[in-house]
Amino acid sequence: MTVPQEKQNFTYEDYIKLTDDMRYEAIDGQIYNMTPSPTPNHQGILGELFIEFGSYLRGKQCRAFISPIDVCFSDEKEDLGQIKEWVIPDLVVVCDKNKIGDKRIMGTPDLLIEVLSPSTAKHDRLTKYNRYQRAGVKEYWIVDPVHKTIEVYFLEGEGYKRKGIYSRGDILPVSIFEDFSLDLDIVFRNDEE
Repeated sequence: MTVPQEKQNFTYEDYIKLTDDMRYEAIDGQIYNMTPSPTPNHQGILGELFIEFGSYLRGKQCRAFISPIDVCFSDEKEDLGQIKEWVIPDLVVVCDKNKIGDKRIMGTPDLLIEVLSPSTAKHDRLTKYNRYQRAGVKEYWIVDPVHKTIEVYFLEGEGYKRKGIYSRGDILPVSIFEDFSLDLDIVFRNDEE
């Protein structure tokens, strides 16, 4: 079964009833097909990020999740038919355990990371950037595996401010945690193997 593009009010409830193993996002009334599958380089970088976050967060209140996991910005837990927008970020950090459901994240995460692919770069840089900003995601990272950089945006007031662009050789401070930073030589290490 495919997504009925002509259906104006496609909901999250409609999405989870699909039988076609495809992954879709819905932002501002537009349905986005999240295929093809990521490349090994994409997944290697994402895996390193997840290991670093997971290790740091072990035993702490916040938790990290790796794609595919659905994030519904609505806090509507009872009626999934009311949810019109959801995303599937590459990495999600949530510090409020009440937002972590059995099958999805419900509400705004604290940090979201997207690793660019040729097919998703524009979507990640524009559509998701704007939606994450509106949702109040505190920190948003855009990882460029080709140039080996991470752009960091932090929410100040109602808008994102770019905190910096980091690359190999840099130590990247995670703004939402005072005592955590990442060595980007580790994150981008799969290029050396």
